[in-house]
Amino acid sequence: MAQHVAQPTATTPELPATLPLKAVAPWAVFFGILMLVLLYFVGAEQGATAVVSGSGVHEWVHDARHLLGFPCH
Repeated sequence: MAQHVAQPTATTPELPATLPLKAVAPWAVFFGILMLVLLYFVGAEQGATAVVSGSGVHEWVHDARHLLGFPCH
């Protein structure tokens, strides 16, 4: 009875596909600006520095403001 032993083969590992920086940069800038706008509305939009008049924006982000530790009253 013949027995066969598995022999290791020399293979090069496949490298993951890389994303070019030119493809990622516009999305990174877009989401960075979006996050800064959201941070402004949650953290600073409150009357004296208000871009939007009234308290509607403040009421919409009130709970998020407390959750993130921003004081508001």
